[in-house]
This record gives sequence, structure tokens and C-alpha cells, in this order.
Amino acid sequence: MQMMSSKTTADGTVDFSLCPRFEQTFSFLGKKWNGLIIDVLLQEGPQRFKDLARKIPRCSDRVLVERLKELEANGVIVRRTFPDNSLIEYELTTKGEEFKDVMAAVHAWSDKWYCPTETDQK
Repeated sequence: MQMMSSKTTADGTVDFSLCPRFEQTFSFLGKKWNGLIIDVLLQEGPQRFKDLARKIPRCSDRVLVERLKELEANGVIVRRTFPDNSLIEYELTTKGEEFKDVMAAVHAWSDKWYCPTETDQK
């Protein structure tokens, strides 16, 4: 697993760059609300839209719809419809489930190092 690479440029300086896959993954996971949506689905299992909206109240419905579509397009979640009623649920795919260890590590790090400020609690 290579996260960074470097090369010496013509002028003798060293150009450090992130591995494109690492950079793309961090960009995707760091996009506002994606991590929280994944975390809710990891913790709670399949969820209806209204339940996700209730568990992530600071995310507007419009943005939540956008993020769910993006997560689905990236193969992280699947949108399930049930033919006998209008129920729609969102569920992690196997690819999405593989974020389990990543999210556990983020939780462990934040429990150890993150001290919320007054503005964070509003």
C-alpha cells in the first residue's frame, strides 16, 4: 500500500504527491455527511430516508438525497424498494461494510484526542 510518492524535479526540488487512490478515497469519505451516513448504516443497519434524516438532523433533505445518490453510484450503498409497498431502504453493500474498521479507528481516535469546543456543541 503506497500512500505517497516522490520524485525529484528538474530544478532539484522534491515533489511529494499522494497516491491517487488514497487521495480519491479521502476526498470521498471526507465529503460532508458521507462518513456520518456510512457510520449510521454500520451502527443501525438498513435505514429508511426519514430515519437517516432524523439521525443526521443538520444535513438538509436535499443534500442527504445527493449524498445517498453519490454513495449508491460509488457502490457503497444500495437503495432497496419493496414491491408490496412504498418502503425504500438504504443499506451498505459489501464494499460499504468494509468501512467498518476505518470508522472504528476514527471513533477510537476521536474518543482519545478530540475535545469538543463550545461552538461544536451548538
